[in-house]
Amino acid sequence: MGGAVSAGEDNDELIDNLKEAQYIRTELVEQAFRAIDRADYYLEEFKDNAYKDLAWKHGNIHLSAPCIYSEVMEALDLQPGLSFLNLGSGTGYLSSMVGLILGPFGVNHGVELHSDVIEYAKQKLDFFIRTSDSFDKFEFCEPSFVTGNCLEISPDCTQYDRVYCGAGVQKEHEDYMKSLLKVGGILVMPLEEKLTKITRTGPSAWETKKILAVSFAPLIQPSHSDSGKSRLVQLPPLAVRSLQDLARIAIRGTIKKIIHQETMGKSGNGLKNPPRFKRRRVRRRRMETIVFLDKEVFASRISNPSDDNNNCEDVEEERREEEEKNVPEMKPDPPVNFLREKVLSLPLPDPLKYYLLYYREK
Repeated sequence: MGGAVSAGEDNDELIDNLKEAQYIRTELVEQAFRAIDRADYYLEEFKDNAYKDLAWKHGNIHLSAPCIYSEVMEALDLQPGLSFLNLGSGTGYLSSMVGLILGPFGVNHGVELHSDVIEYAKQKLDFFIRTSDSFDKFEFCEPSFVTGNCLEISPDCTQYDRVYCGAGVQKEHEDYMKSLLKVGGILVMPLEEKLTKITRTGPSAWETKKILAVSFAPLIQPSHSDSGKSRLVQLPPLAVRSLQDLARIAIRGTIKKIIHQETMGKSGNGLKNPPRFKRRRVRRRRMETIVFLDKEVFASRISNPSDDNNNCEDVEEERREEEEKNVPEMKPDPPVNFLREKVLSLPLPDPLKYYLLYYREK
């Protein structure tokens, strides 16, 4: 599933392509996609395919195509502080991107059938928190994953603002999926070969929108234990943050505001530079005509007043491209982690500094 956009050379170029094709349409979703490198969720020997718009599967590990994830993220209409349930959470790639938008006071839960995939997801989550500079640009709602079949969630579980199912849902399970949703909430799932958005507008009122045709592996039906009873899945509890954790969130938020104000003061308006897109060369097509005259055939080009000008532009563009090839490639300076620098410069004991930085390696 996928192949809707061209392959990118890196994560940013993949996102550029998704934006150009209108799969990514909002700034929040774009920021989340740019913050987490898709290749980090691939096994090392398969990373060459990470920036192609294709699904990837190896054993129980599975990633949907980028165009699918971007449509899902846009359809979920995520906002800070919401609760999210990911059914078939897999590698945790989608859950981590969602967590960047939900912020510290959201809820981010995932249910995954395979315990080995849960371990893989936890490793990738730990790697992101420890090493990614993007982590310090957001307040993160860390995902919590549990093992089990998402069709066996305990009936006394809490309902969620946003629910996504990453496996094909049959019509017989539609009402079950809807029951997981709060009033006003949004459910996105592949329903009968269509990625479908369902909004709960009242206790028994729903709005349904078909987004695009998809092909997902179907949900695996529950298997009963020896006693004949199903194994109910208990979702993670809604934990209350500690006072210490709340203090860290508040301090980091204050430092970010100071950095933002300082940046605005230096730049004058604080506006970000617009993303740079690779310039695509356009080949102009010359029109030709075939004239029949006394059984002889003559082929000639239709003159166009702008042809001479176009020719000059083509020559000039070719000259610029040739010059660019001859210029030695300069590697951009690595981005500065201003939050980290500011925290390390504070007159605080080192253990407190490291706590504010989540004991991160970078």
